[in-house]
Amino acid sequence: MMATTPTFYEFFAGAGMARAGLGAKWRCVFSNEFDLKKSVVYRKNWKTPDVLKVADVGTLTTADVPGVADLAWASFPCQDLSLAGAGAGLKGDRSGTFWPFWRLMQGLIEEGRAPKLIVLENVCGTLTSHGGKDFAAICSTFVKAGYYFGAVIVDAVRFVPHSRPRLFVIGVRDDLALTGPNITTEEPSALWHPRGLLNAYDNLSAKVKDKWLWWNPSAPPVRATTFAGLIEDNPVGVEWHTASETADLLKMMSDINREKVNKAKATGRRMVGTVYKRTRRDEVGRKVQRAEIRFDDIAGCLRTPAGGSSRQVIMIVDGETVRSRLISPRETARLMGLPDTYELPTNYNEAYHLTGDGVAVPVVRHLAQHIFEPLLLARIPRSRVAA
Repeated sequence: MMATTPTFYEFFAGAGMARAGLGAKWRCVFSNEFDLKKSVVYRKNWKTPDVLKVADVGTLTTADVPGVADLAWASFPCQDLSLAGAGAGLKGDRSGTFWPFWRLMQGLIEEGRAPKLIVLENVCGTLTSHGGKDFAAICSTFVKAGYYFGAVIVDAVRFVPHSRPRLFVIGVRDDLALTGPNITTEEPSALWHPRGLLNAYDNLSAKVKDKWLWWNPSAPPVRATTFAGLIEDNPVGVEWHTASETADLLKMMSDINREKVNKAKATGRRMVGTVYKRTRRDEVGRKVQRAEIRFDDIAGCLRTPAGGSSRQVIMIVDGETVRSRLISPRETARLMGLPDTYELPTNYNEAYHLTGDGVAVPVVRHLAQHIFEPLLLARIPRSRVAA
């Protein structure tokens, strides 16, 4: 148990999913969100709504941010770093909001109020954006600010039945030089440091590598939940498709995907699949919209419905009976690890946007339990931190 309650700032807070993951052991002293609709949900779900400042991060000054926090969390926008985006990277209007956030951190550092830990969360496309230059720029900011740092890739599927790999860059203030048993390792781990991350690391300068740490959280337990187990029999906020709508969805499938449905029928038991509509080229090279289904009991990565992204569809096969519908708001919340007590927007698109734009709650909890909290308890001399 922590000797004192650790404090944190939550930037790009959304509706507080990082806060949900950190949990009751932590105390939020400041949060920031630009989106008014998300802010309404944030205030409905947290007992200290007064900590939230609704404003563009670029308008904030250090006077807005109280005290000295143990942790500053930032899930800055991913659109310009995503592989599906336009490739603007950290120069983009959305992902570029990283820079005003970091200027705020620099201001706190200059005032002697540097957070002990700074954690960034974003899509894995960050590693390759602009040929790796954007990731290198992020890493350099930690070094220049006086932090040891490292990164891990965590897929939420290890905790919930939802494929959602994300990059977490974790920095620790180097005058504290916090480490501890099993928090870091001398070599990368296949569990947390896949090839894409290793390639990005290899491209960093020697100076930056000197401050790199190979974070080594414990392996999570085997996931107990399944996608089918999270599905509602009587969903709220969505309607089942008509028979003709389901038939149209089946017609949009390629032969390979229709065969998956036929095999599900042949099992003679209830099978729950997830469907995304994607633009593909047909046999003569024309762009057509296809419905692609998976029956591996794992949901595809939730996305926001903005920008033309497809909303996820559920297809339930029970013998010869086939039904389909949009995934419900509550089901998306469960896929993100939010409890059923979490209050969601009543509007479907707003709820889907909220969850699809968030961070998976149990991933944050795992990192807190196995890295953040041990770091704040361990005070090991600087000379023992391996470069």
